[in-house]
Amino acid sequence: MSRNPWRALEDRSCGARARRRRIAAAVAAALVIGAGTAARAAADTSHDGGTEVIELKVRNDQYAADDKAPEGPSLGDTYVYSGAAVQDGRTVGHGGGTCQVVQVEGDTPTTQCLITIELDRGSLTMQSLWTSGPGSLDMAVTGGTGDFGSARGTARYWDIGTADERVRVEILH
Repeated sequence: MSRNPWRALEDRSCGARARRRRIAAAVAAALVIGAGTAARAAADTSHDGGTEVIELKVRNDQYAADDKAPEGPSLGDTYVYSGAAVQDGRTVGHGGGTCQVVQVEGDTPTTQCLITIELDRGSLTMQSLWTSGPGSLDMAVTGGTGDFGSARGTARYWDIGTADERVRVEILH
């Protein structure tokens, strides 16, 4: 993504529609990051006493937003996204997810997000509540399939919605 989704959150003078688009872009970036994290698990991982660490970059490729009435952040607004997990310049996996607004305080939405990432070794699922704004995003690894069938752990995303977006997933087996 070439646009910074955080700018609208920091600039209160932006219109509600522009703010919603930027928030959705940030959510999409988080999804792609999740895809990247799982992809690294397929390509290159490290283990530390039962903990598998996966680090990836994210490339967003599809995004859509459903802005429910009233215009601007409101309960039920939904963001849908997908992307590729990239490592060393090559795609190693893909993922997709949704975030739905579950609370709004002023112009700041809190969303419930769910991401699934598919890799050669299986899939990983992650979820969290996310209050839009700068900073990192932590998601719970809630399960998976294949080699990740009993996975649990944490995924942390940084630089959401930027060209430097990345994720680190720590999976407990």
